[in-house]
Amino acid sequence: MAQEDRDRTAPVPGTGGDRRRLRYELLGCALHGHHLEGVTAERVRPGDRLLVREDPAGLRWHRCLRCDAWLPVPPPRQPDRPHPPGRAEIALPLRGKPLRDRYVLRLIALDRLLHFLVLGVLAAGILVFADKRASLRAPFYRLLDLLQNGVGGTGGVSEQGLLGEVAKAFAVRSSTLWLIGLVIAAYAVLEGVEAVGLWFAKRWAEYLTFVATTVLLVPEVYELTSRVTVTKVLTLLINIAVVVYLLVAKRLFGVRGGGRAEAADRERDMSWDALERVLPGPAEK
Repeated sequence: MAQEDRDRTAPVPGTGGDRRRLRYELLGCALHGHHLEGVTAERVRPGDRLLVREDPAGLRWHRCLRCDAWLPVPPPRQPDRPHPPGRAEIALPLRGKPLRDRYVLRLIALDRLLHFLVLGVLAAGILVFADKRASLRAPFYRLLDLLQNGVGGTGGVSEQGLLGEVAKAFAVRSSTLWLIGLVIAAYAVLEGVEAVGLWFAKRWAEYLTFVATTVLLVPEVYELTSRVTVTKVLTLLINIAVVVYLLVAKRLFGVRGGGRAEAADRERDMSWDALERVLPGPAEK
C-alpha cells in the first residue's frame, strides 16, 4: 500500500513511541485519563490527522497527546465546534522526561511533607511544654512517685529510662527550650516550603532542597559514628539519592548543561515536533 493510501486509512488502537523505556505516560493516563482533543468537533480536516482520524465507517480515532494511544470515539451527536482546535489552542500535557521528573519531584515532596508534619508536632510539643512547664512540674513528680511506689520502688527522681529523660527536661532552662522549639519550627517551615515548591516543580525549590539536604548530610554521617540504626542508614541513603538526582538529573549549578539543557529536554519531549517524530500507530508503519 502506498504511503498516501496508508495516510488516508484510519489508525488502529495502539501506542506509538519508544517501548523500551518505562512509560510514565501510561501511569499519567491511568491516574488522570487520556488527553484527547477535538472529541466534540463536527468534522475532521486533513490537517487534524495528528490528533484525530476518521475511518471509512465514520468512526473517529483520537490520539492521546500524553501516551500516544489511539482510541475509538464516535462522532458527537451535538458538536459544539466546527473542527478540532488548532495547535495554538492546545496546551500539551507533560510527557517524556518532564513527566518522569514531575513524579520523582512529587515523591520527594511527599517525603518533605512527612518531615514537616513530624517536626511541626515536635516543635509545638516543645513550645507548649516550655510555656506550661511550671504548672506541669508538681503533677509530674507526684505521678512519678506514685508509679515508682506502686511497683515497689523508692520515691524520688530516677535518672534511668523515659521518666528520667522527662525529668531532665524539667531541669532545662526555659530559654533553651524556647530556642530548641523555635529552631525545630523553622526547620519544619523550611521542609514545608520545599514540599510545596517541589510539588509544583519550581526550579527554586530544587535548589533550596539540594542545599538544605546537602548541609544536613554532615550531621547525619556524624550520627552514624556514634550509633548505627536502620532508620539512620535509610534516611542517609534517601537524602544522598535526592542530592544526586537533583544535581545530575535536574542539572543544577550548570551540571550537564544546566538550565539550558533542561529546557532543551523539555522542548524535545513536549512539542509538536516531538509528537510528529513519534509514530502515531501501527497503520503508519
